[in-house]
Amino acid sequence: TFQAVMDRMFRPYIDRFVVCYLDDILVYSKTREEHLEHLKLVLEVLRREQMFAKRAKCFWAQPQVEYLGHIVSATGVKMDPQKVAVVRDWPAPQNLQELRKFLSLTNYFRKFIKQYSILAAPLTNLTHKGAFISLESWTSECQQAFEELKRVVADDITLAFPD
Repeated sequence: TFQAVMDRMFRPYIDRFVVCYLDDILVYSKTREEHLEHLKLVLEVLRREQMFAKRAKCFWAQPQVEYLGHIVSATGVKMDPQKVAVVRDWPAPQNLQELRKFLSLTNYFRKFIKQYSILAAPLTNLTHKGAFISLESWTSECQQAFEELKRVVADDITLAFPD
């Protein structure tokens, strides 16, 4: 797969100063000088592998970037405020499909939510075969879990980078 190709190409640098997801390459550094050196190494790999960076998609030496639904900066990683707003404004699910969409979106941010699986359990239980048959299945416990998930996603949480 293309992801495997990218992982192989950048293996020496992944989790040191490079993150790759398909054709999105994020280069992060502590200092400007270090960043220039990291960029040089990444561009050398691309040249060696005869791959090209699309100029319109490149952003150089940014203090903060949006990457895969997250905001990445020197202080750490945050949820993208636009995605947070989607969760915050989500209406109570009226059927199983809507519930699954909500859980899928909140699950994407589970690393920001302490004890996500416990918090989401009343809702997750409704996704089991035959569980969410009607709106009567939506209990006060489900509503409480739904509101709490929305609340914690709306908190301004930043995951700091390890030292």
